[in-house]
Amino acid sequence: MTKNKGFSETSAGRYSLALYELALENDVLSEVENHTLSIINIIETSEDFKALIKDPTNIQEDLLKALNEISKHYKISQLLNKFLCFLVVKRRFFYVEKILKDFLETCSKKRGEIKAELTAAKELTENEINDIKNDLSKNFSSKIKLNYKNDPSLIGGLIVQVGSTMVDTSIKGKLQKIENKMIKV
Repeated sequence: MTKNKGFSETSAGRYSLALYELALENDVLSEVENHTLSIINIIETSEDFKALIKDPTNIQEDLLKALNEISKHYKISQLLNKFLCFLVVKRRFFYVEKILKDFLETCSKKRGEIKAELTAAKELTENEINDIKNDLSKNFSSKIKLNYKNDPSLIGGLIVQVGSTMVDTSIKGKLQKIENKMIKV
């Protein structure tokens, strides 16, 4: 029997839920959510910040000092700054990206949003994306949080995935089905 000694989904969920409840209780949820997006953006775009997070040899005081400077510079909410410092003290800052992304998922779920993936062969306009989002909202009777990406390898058409439901109208998908049928023969 092996035990998973890593940072589990459950642990990330607990930390993110704690942040959600604190933000809700202090009536700063939208502010914390926006600032969380900013922090995730910094993590994804700054190699220096990413290195700071991932380096286990960093001294706790240095991390706290860096976080306070980042919070001042980007005007991060006091609650989120305290939470990030708490993660440093609890030696969980290594998992900050996972925790913050889980926090955003929690916010989305609490608003009743359903995640959907849209992949299109051609570049779609903002209006086309909004039309698809509105149609999905009507069909699923829920708010849709749509993640859009362009993939020219589809040749033509769309792939839409909402939860476990997937609709593939791409030419690439149709060619793949034809190929599979020919292999079976």
